[in-house]
Amino acid sequence: PCQRSQIYEILLRGLERLEYRGYDSAGLAVDYPEEGVHIVKKQGKVKMLRGIVFDVEKAHYQTEVGTHIGIAHTRWATHGEPSEANSHPHCSGDDNSFIVVHNGIITNYKDIKQFLEKENYVFTSDTDTECIPKLAHYIYNHGEVGEKLTFAEVVERVISQLEGAFALVFKSTLFPEQVVAVKRGSPLLVGIKSERDIIVDRVNISYRQRQASDDNRAFNVDGQSAEYFFASDASALIEHTDRVIYLEDDDITYIANGSLRINRLQKHAKTDTTTTRQITTLRLQLQQIMKGSFSTFMQKEIFEQPDSLQNTMRGRIDFANNTVKLGGLASHAMDIKRCRRIIIIASGTSYHSGVATRQLLEELSDVPVVVELSSDFLDRQTPVFRDDVVFFISQSGETADTLNALRYCKSRGALLVGITNTVGSAISRETDCGIHINAGPEIGVASTKAYTSQIVSIVMLSIMIGSDSVSKQKRVAEIIQGLKELPDLVKKVLEKDNEIRELAQDLYEEKSLLLMGRGYNYATCLEGALKVKEVSYMHSEGILSGELKHGPLALVDENMPCVLVVLKDNTYAKCHNALQQVMARHCRPITICEEGDKDVQEMSYRSIGIPRTVDCLMNILAILPLQLLSFHLAVLKGLDVDCPRNLAKSVTTE
Repeated sequence: PCQRSQIYEILLRGLERLEYRGYDSAGLAVDYPEEGVHIVKKQGKVKMLRGIVFDVEKAHYQTEVGTHIGIAHTRWATHGEPSEANSHPHCSGDDNSFIVVHNGIITNYKDIKQFLEKENYVFTSDTDTECIPKLAHYIYNHGEVGEKLTFAEVVERVISQLEGAFALVFKSTLFPEQVVAVKRGSPLLVGIKSERDIIVDRVNISYRQRQASDDNRAFNVDGQSAEYFFASDASALIEHTDRVIYLEDDDITYIANGSLRINRLQKHAKTDTTTTRQITTLRLQLQQIMKGSFSTFMQKEIFEQPDSLQNTMRGRIDFANNTVKLGGLASHAMDIKRCRRIIIIASGTSYHSGVATRQLLEELSDVPVVVELSSDFLDRQTPVFRDDVVFFISQSGETADTLNALRYCKSRGALLVGITNTVGSAISRETDCGIHINAGPEIGVASTKAYTSQIVSIVMLSIMIGSDSVSKQKRVAEIIQGLKELPDLVKKVLEKDNEIRELAQDLYEEKSLLLMGRGYNYATCLEGALKVKEVSYMHSEGILSGELKHGPLALVDENMPCVLVVLKDNTYAKCHNALQQVMARHCRPITICEEGDKDVQEMSYRSIGIPRTVDCLMNILAILPLQLLSFHLAVLKGLDVDCPRNLAKSVTTE
């Protein structure tokens, strides 16, 4: 037994750990054995839900209960505006026979809703989710004569009617002390906590061809009391347990009487290569997802980059012998080196890391490299061939568009390489091989340290591909020496924080900001513009300097702030020319240049000097002032830096 306040606290703290993923409302449902289920929902932040819960439930807060089941959810509006009616959990009706929380999108919900309305079901929200518990209620009450469905069987029949991406957790007053969870396309994991160490490292899977009541396939903790936690992200449960199971698509996880069972409808010969799910130990530490002495997670993660970059390289680069070893690619290294084309597929910041490294990858591989936005790649149904190698870059490893592109390429026989920051993610599981970037947990919605670690990961991959070429050894040695010095150079740039804060004071009331660069730093401008948009809500645009006269120059005048990246690489003279062009239109340019470049500094209204390193790594140093600038712009405007409006950390729907 435990106090009801403990159940509420676990649910509310779990939601608070997930706030970084973006949301506009929150809710929870908790068992009251003598009264059924209590559902509390609130538009706004989790702290507002916490206040409502205490006000509504304070009379029962210290009551001891034996039933410990509760579900909670933060909603990011997709169907219907943010409101209490549209918040989760959703239920089948006034009796709360079936209650559901849902991440994802149901694409055929209109058809299901029309059918249920004809069956006299009344809908009280605009969401796609509400059709799920009502469909469960309909299926339960319309089985064959004499048929008594179990909770898991009801859920199996429900998901067979659903199309789209979803992670669902069901509870029901008809099946007290039971929970059923299922996923398809959206992330879901289950944590296991027991009084003593869990010795086994796997849970068996039951298939519908077997008897669902086969207790030999169930998992329990040898007569001990056990707690089970479902979550869409490990950060929600790390304070309770580090033992988790990453669920696969169409796993139906059923918990009853202290036991956990994973069912699947049928076994697919091609995709179901194992009859178990592994219990893994999380490397995540609680202090990694705390702010520490920083005001926001974004600020903390910007200043963590010397360490995160070191972690990305640790154990992979032999600086004494100028070699790179990527264990996750070892079994497919020769296939990657022999390919005829490399395709990089990603979205948002991850896409920019592909643009940032394309030039080096082409240089060291001697094959064409194409960088694609995941959504556009799918819309075009781009031709993919068996001798292509396709890189899928995603911080979370769960990005919906990138995952769909992965499955498209897989069906065409290409070699698939995942580059993610999340062990056990869908992309890391479904690719043939990959690189874990080891940047550590990134909580702020606006990606910072993951971006720079993605660049370093692809630089190391490029070195691995080009290492067999004698003519490229000097270039490889130069880059590896640059990587060795990189963390210290990053520290030097971050020391300019006060200087960049002063620049933000000049800019925060502006309406627009243009960022211009080319070569390795075109991506720097794209990413810098995205950061400014994401957290400060200022219109910003990253422009290729070579395209300035093809339209963007019309925007430039004395009132338009412009940031130009002018570094001493093979594009220096051309970027210098762009600087002169904007000055001729009476613009007061802000430049990011190399320390000691007096020529550029004298032409600038303001300049930020960064130390010199090898050309393909300068974009890592150049993005740091723009990350800091976007952070300070948002702070000066009084905005929520870690949770920008309308955005989520992990985009798990199309």
